[in-house]
Amino acid sequence: MPLWDGRFDGGPGREMQLFSESLGVDLSLFEEDIAGSIAHCTMLGEVGLITEEEASALRGGLMAVREELRQGLYEPDVSLEDVHMAVESRLTELLGDVGGKLHTARSRNDQVATDVRLWLKPRLAGLDEGLARLVGVLLDRVTADGRTLMPGFTHLQHGQPIWLGHHLLAHAWMLSRDRERLAGAAARVDLCPLGAGAMAGTPHPIDRHRTAELLGFSGLVENAMDAVAARDHLQEVVSVCAICMTHLSRMAEELVLWSSPAFGLVRLSDAFTTGSSIMPQKRNPDAAELVRGKAGRVYGDLVALLTMVKGLPLAYNRDLQEDKEPLLDALGTTRASVSIMGSMWESLTVERERYVEELAGDFLLATELADYLVGKGVPFREAHQVSGRLVRWCEERNVDFAALTLKVLSEHHPAFGEDALLWLDPAAAAERRRSMGGTAWEEVERQVRTLRETISSGK
Repeated sequence: MPLWDGRFDGGPGREMQLFSESLGVDLSLFEEDIAGSIAHCTMLGEVGLITEEEASALRGGLMAVREELRQGLYEPDVSLEDVHMAVESRLTELLGDVGGKLHTARSRNDQVATDVRLWLKPRLAGLDEGLARLVGVLLDRVTADGRTLMPGFTHLQHGQPIWLGHHLLAHAWMLSRDRERLAGAAARVDLCPLGAGAMAGTPHPIDRHRTAELLGFSGLVENAMDAVAARDHLQEVVSVCAICMTHLSRMAEELVLWSSPAFGLVRLSDAFTTGSSIMPQKRNPDAAELVRGKAGRVYGDLVALLTMVKGLPLAYNRDLQEDKEPLLDALGTTRASVSIMGSMWESLTVERERYVEELAGDFLLATELADYLVGKGVPFREAHQVSGRLVRWCEERNVDFAALTLKVLSEHHPAFGEDALLWLDPAAAAERRRSMGGTAWEEVERQVRTLRETISSGK
């Protein structure tokens, strides 16, 4: 029987029931719904809106319903619409009329808003733990393999020699910012909407601070209408997930490229690759490709949430029932992707010799020649042109920088001295970049220490 049956001659038709029910999604929130109800009836008893005996009976009944749901002994019918009605219906069956007192001074509007926030809190903490682990795995990889020279890429073309650790730290810093964004979102989620009622509060002498305290919230959503109508905290959470998935997707793309025969820079573990049904030699980077593909799915979840709310008048509208599926999907997908990315980096092999091969016969030290001239007082634009002419000189003769002599350098610019050839050592080139955040190993180590401190401090 619907909660609003006093106004209608008959309940919704079966087609409407099937179309409008959200039990399939809502039941994943039954623990949070019952926790919210236990706190609510405890507060009702404390302020005298129900007797302590009634509050105790309600708590006992709610715990019994929770156990039935946990064990699968209670399977609500879709006619009950949502988890709130499913719990209250079963509670009333167990307790009789006292079950009807549970809904005093609240609405399903503030119930569902509370349930979702309660559901989010530990899962946001879990996502942060996953991100901290992934950052830690990358830092471990920097320590183990970071002092491997590689070409730094721009436009997917060789740019300058860098340490592998410098490259991996770029990913680690992106993920560290994801943790910062997540912390901000978590703080805004950690506010209790319970007691807002449908949108206007209640005439009854409830204690919203008490229910927030019982549920472990750090504060309240101040405005009752905002408490039931706002979904920006969900949009923010999924936005954080979408940005994080962008970072994971970029990392996944590099693993796909680097593990291909054309690059051969890493070898992914068998645990995260698959073979081909027709080509026996294949090692497909499926885990990385799936992370890359799932990013689009999370973007879709964000667009769904943004679009759902953009034209809604205040306060509650039934459209908002559709918020949970994209939220649950985005958070679950992101957590799984973070976890598997950490496992991939933990188990892959860095092919050090291949990195060295990538540096051979290349012109990625051209910037070094320009910087050498700048150190001798030559304007950078002039130095850049001279270095470019040296590259062309080598290409016309089908040779690389190993063919350069002091005589050749001097013919291109008189500022080249005897020490100029020393600038054509890729390891020395990497080590010269000691500016803050540069690829020099001392800077790599400094950044590793900084990031490890953020992990150990929980920030």
